[in-house]
Amino acid sequence: MAHLLNAESVTVVHGSRTLLDAVSLGLDDGDRIGVVGRNGEGKSTLLRVLARCQEPDGGRVTMGRDVRLGALWQEDRLDPEMTVRQAVMGSLEAHEWAGDARVRDVLGGILGGLDAPAVGGLDAKFGRLSGGQRRRVGLAALLIGEHDLVMLDEPTNHLDVEGVAWLARHLNERWPAGRGGLLVVTHDRWFLDAVCGSIWEVHDGVVDSYEGGYAAYTLTRAERARVAAVTEERRQNTLRKELAWLQRGAPARTSKPRFRIDAAESLIADEPPPRDQMNLAKMATARLGKDVIDLEDVTVTLGSGDEAKTLLEHVTWRLGPGDRIGIVGVNGSGKTTLMRMMLGGPDAPVPTGGRVKRGKTVQAVILSQDVRELDAVADQKVQEAVEKVRGTVRIGNKDVTAGQLLERLGFTKDKIWTRVGDLSGGERRRLQLLRLLMGEPNVLLLDEPTNDLDTDTLAAIEDTLDEWPGTLIVVSHDRYLLERLCDRQVALLGDRQIRDLPGGVEEYLTLRARQEEAQASPTSSVSESRPERKVSAADARAAQKEMNRLERQISKLAAREEKLHAQMAEKATDFAAVAELDAQLRELTAEKEALEEAWLEAAETAG
Repeated sequence: MAHLLNAESVTVVHGSRTLLDAVSLGLDDGDRIGVVGRNGEGKSTLLRVLARCQEPDGGRVTMGRDVRLGALWQEDRLDPEMTVRQAVMGSLEAHEWAGDARVRDVLGGILGGLDAPAVGGLDAKFGRLSGGQRRRVGLAALLIGEHDLVMLDEPTNHLDVEGVAWLARHLNERWPAGRGGLLVVTHDRWFLDAVCGSIWEVHDGVVDSYEGGYAAYTLTRAERARVAAVTEERRQNTLRKELAWLQRGAPARTSKPRFRIDAAESLIADEPPPRDQMNLAKMATARLGKDVIDLEDVTVTLGSGDEAKTLLEHVTWRLGPGDRIGIVGVNGSGKTTLMRMMLGGPDAPVPTGGRVKRGKTVQAVILSQDVRELDAVADQKVQEAVEKVRGTVRIGNKDVTAGQLLERLGFTKDKIWTRVGDLSGGERRRLQLLRLLMGEPNVLLLDEPTNDLDTDTLAAIEDTLDEWPGTLIVVSHDRYLLERLCDRQVALLGDRQIRDLPGGVEEYLTLRARQEEAQASPTSSVSESRPERKVSAADARAAQKEMNRLERQISKLAAREEKLHAQMAEKATDFAAVAELDAQLRELTAEKEALEEAWLEAAETAG
């Protein structure tokens, strides 16, 4: 296995703070590593140093000979005068890129098709695109290239659910097994689970390594903290609650191997469900009454004449007290219009048919993508800006002060006395939500709430909203957040209706794939109408037996794996012995991965 890069005693100092303190690590061919950590801990700095775009203050970074590196950064690095065609295809002639399967796949997955309709066409000027469109162009330009090592800094920002799913598939299929390297900084926890085989956590100047995706990282991190007798009770409770949710499983997680989840059971055996739905429903009914927001035979048309576009047509949809609903949909299907209509107010869209009925006690607020509303309190301290709304708020069965809520959402004692105008994007986002919660609304609308937030902060927000007894509506491309916070998902597929998704986001992606197939092949409607082949009861039973057999084998391999790790630790100074044990471990790992793949195939058949 080729060695792609190595960092030896890397130190980076920013002002008076040490972001990386004598960090040593390596990345080999076949590694797929996700980088997580709180905002400001040095994740992006680590990527820049490893890519040799930034010189460390101490130590060195070496890269394997002839390693081809490609990187996506959060800032734009393309010439604004370029067209999309020039930025993505470079000097390639049309017949060259049009005949390349990878280029066609990237254009379809990121830019909406060969003509790049998602960014205004191939001849659009890069400098005139929106931030999200420029991000897509930069990602497409990177992915059509041939690279041995790819580094991505927040690649899922500005991608919708379909775009994130496509990117995960592309990265999983980009290289042959055991080849290529991936290092990705992201707050998208579903993406981490789907793509990464290990996690690096950057904190307090060090980088800790964890095997597995985000679910395994959460488990291992909680176990490490428990063994070390960490006394941060509040933080541990948040992690334990998230583990309890992972163990119970959302619709999209039913294919997770049981043998991975079993390891968490002893830690969360006495943990209650993340939400007591019956109790919250009672509280919500007491605050809201039985009527919340009803759409009755609603039609919404924007524009007029030839430019008129109907987003909703004869839609009847009712929200009840305590409902927690996630909304996904294609661009332009009316998600934002629906949110604004539910919010109400003088600027809300007015239905061209039907009516929107709101309960008398409804107090709805929205966490919008725009944080400029904090400009009005830019000169105030953080705690002052929250206490100006209210000093305490009722969450669950207890009163929580502004200071306690600030601490819960990651504002340290020094940060609560910082000027609002001096906060980072992620901190402003948290403060924005805090001020809304202090107003004690009973209907909360969240429009892409994960922007600029790290995984720890997202977990803390989810933990807080678990106890919030109102009606919650979430529009997000973050599958993990939707499944974690919401009890139901609905879709706007561009057909002017609101459709329930019993199977969650996975069902939405399946429906979208069928839509695209139907649009691409309109004459295939007869074949598409054929019912899908159903798995017989006998096949399902056989698959279940196969799963049980595979689980026993995997458990045995896991025991051998632990034994090898213990032997390596005992013989740490015997390099020859360690090398031999490492070779055995790699063979065992490959065998284990093959069995896990077979388990997943059997699980799909078993249902």
